[in-house]
Amino acid sequence: MAQKAEQVAEIGLLIYPGCQLAAIYGLTDLFRVAAEWTGDNARYIRVSHWEATADDVICIWDSHPGSPHRLSHAIAPPSIIMPERMAPAPAAAAWLRNQHDQGTVLCSVCAGAFVLAETGLIDGRRATTHWAFAEQLAKRFPSVRLAEEHMVLDEGDIVTAGGILAWADLGLTLVERLLGPATMLSTARFLLIDPPRGSQRPFAQFIPRFDHGDDAIRKAQHFIHAHAHEPVSMADLHDVAGMTERTLLRRFKAATHHRPNEYLQLVRIAKARELLERTLLPVDRIAWDVGYSDPAAFRKTFQKLVGIRPAEYRARFGTASVPHVEAG
Repeated sequence: MAQKAEQVAEIGLLIYPGCQLAAIYGLTDLFRVAAEWTGDNARYIRVSHWEATADDVICIWDSHPGSPHRLSHAIAPPSIIMPERMAPAPAAAAWLRNQHDQGTVLCSVCAGAFVLAETGLIDGRRATTHWAFAEQLAKRFPSVRLAEEHMVLDEGDIVTAGGILAWADLGLTLVERLLGPATMLSTARFLLIDPPRGSQRPFAQFIPRFDHGDDAIRKAQHFIHAHAHEPVSMADLHDVAGMTERTLLRRFKAATHHRPNEYLQLVRIAKARELLERTLLPVDRIAWDVGYSDPAAFRKTFQKLVGIRPAEYRARFGTASVPHVEAG
């Protein structure tokens, strides 16, 4: 006689206006697949879908109906609407707060962090979101301690995930927590996806801000971009901007959110990433071409900003191929 499978948890997936339905159904399938890989000790995760209306949140689907709900986890998925156009979701936020009060672990993926932040429960706490949305989240919810370099950030009762497809990373993280590492790895292999990734930094792009309204600082930025492959000094920058070094430092940080030297390194490393992706130039040559006379200093800076070494980055993201030489 087959052993009856044991329910280990119930995960509620929150459907709010504009959310990414691919994440809802993808997580549903991932947890269903995980149950197939629990071995002789058969276990499963109950999954329910909860839809937020204007003034309420109701269950609209249940993988194992027939018994009262007791959510161990609730997940706010990504949004397919850009954060600046996401409407407030007070009913969803109230529902999440109520679930948290009852002991539910709250999770978010990508822009789902904006819904989670509406609850006030991550004020003063670390959270991650998509690297491109971090500035917007910080403006709207300044009490949240952003840690956008993380792909998945587990704070115990709050778990946040970064990229728009990081629902897979979050799903596998929860499978590991609830069903064990062996089941998580088997699920990842079956679905042909990587185990949970630790960092967004290899994927994040440097996007310089030029629309800040400070013309003098914009001139300094333009100078850095034009001369990043050369030695650039503070004297060069305050001459171009027409201000003292102290004033330059203050206004540059206010306009770009970076100190001038940090900005210079970001510009150089962005160019190095492009060369690693698109060419087969040796790493030492790339270091020299983007402005580093010391390849060791380049490697150290690259790993600090990107999270992996240049050779690893090329192996993961390089698109150039070795030219085929026909036999003569």
